[in-house]
Amino acid sequence: MDKALSGIRILDMTHVQAGPTASQLLAWLGADVIKFEPPTGDVTRSQLRDVPNADSLYFTMLNCNKRSITVNMKNAAGKEVFVALLTKCDVVMENFGPGVLDRLGFSWETIHQINPAVVMASIKGFGSSGPYADFKAYENVAQAMGGAMSTTGFMDGPPLVSGAQIGDSGTGLHLAIGILAALQQRHRTGQGQYVEVAMMDGVMNLCRVKFRDHQRLTRGTLSEFSVPTEGMRDTPRSGNDSGGGQLGNTVKCKPGGPNDYIYVVVQEAVWSALARRVGGEVLAADERFAMIQNRRKNQKDMWRILNEFAAGYTKWEMMGILNEIDVPCGPIMSTNDLANDEHIRLREMFIELDHPERGKWFNVGMPIKLSDSSVPIERSPLLGEHTEEVLRSVLGYSNAQVARLQEGGAFSKDPQKQEHPRP
Repeated sequence: MDKALSGIRILDMTHVQAGPTASQLLAWLGADVIKFEPPTGDVTRSQLRDVPNADSLYFTMLNCNKRSITVNMKNAAGKEVFVALLTKCDVVMENFGPGVLDRLGFSWETIHQINPAVVMASIKGFGSSGPYADFKAYENVAQAMGGAMSTTGFMDGPPLVSGAQIGDSGTGLHLAIGILAALQQRHRTGQGQYVEVAMMDGVMNLCRVKFRDHQRLTRGTLSEFSVPTEGMRDTPRSGNDSGGGQLGNTVKCKPGGPNDYIYVVVQEAVWSALARRVGGEVLAADERFAMIQNRRKNQKDMWRILNEFAAGYTKWEMMGILNEIDVPCGPIMSTNDLANDEHIRLREMFIELDHPERGKWFNVGMPIKLSDSSVPIERSPLLGEHTEEVLRSVLGYSNAQVARLQEGGAFSKDPQKQEHPRP
């Protein structure tokens, strides 16, 4: 069946989270993604294992719908396979440390010479140029240096890391967009190009409204913030303030557990109905909250009143009350809430898969819904599971050619060890 990216083949050398996020999305869009792994495999196969001797959830949840081939790039036979695959692929992806591929003899210039039509997509911590280019980066480092941490949390506490993986998975999303754009340009020109996304740059892009506020501070205070901003030069940590034109914050509900909150946005258009529901005509007529500028000035009192009202209801009861009067709101949903939510199941955003080694597990689903080209989500591959399949179906190798490469150590860690890939 024809899919959105049918006919696109991707050689995926990425590992851990950022790159595999991008390649998994492209696989879910229909691309043939060949996960090109060293004989030891992606390091996350063994990280944070919950089932002995089986691939971890860290790996399985980021590598669905891919084929796995193991290749030893440290010997000539392995490099021969890599070069052959480069000529058969539309995209090659990598997120190695600075200079790793160059030292193996495969700079972008060399790869482009081997296949002028191939798109090379790279994720780096800080990019391939600039004073930070040689530094290593991880999720939290990218959040720290991209502006996210300094603007997350409360001003009387330390900067905080976001629970959403904006440094890794956020960068992966940016890379997927860049790959698709480069493929579209190749459709017109026939030429591939180098696509690079730095984790720091990706985080900055996701923090653009914070840089909006950084510039607004030069012209005055930020009236929508619940903390004073007079004289500030840096965008402050805004706690749970909405950060937009309308006031928003969390409201605590019964029974008072760590996630018994609902987020409420008090739009100008809904205040009258909300005030009447919470405090009757007295609150609706209260001059402290009559206009948005008044509510901004007196927002601590407004949130105190809303919290007092919400204390008598659960977050789901509050959602029902507020939805009846069209107040934008949402319960703070825990991972357990989401894992058991009917809406999430209907949207196929938490689906059950089966794995030959670890058994059944749940995977986050495909967030992009295409009406004419949905792709069933399949389990992640075992290490080297498709090595011989790829050699034969993609490269057209004979049994004799495969045997020669095996003898040369192309697929095993030890060149003298003639291992067959896992079936």
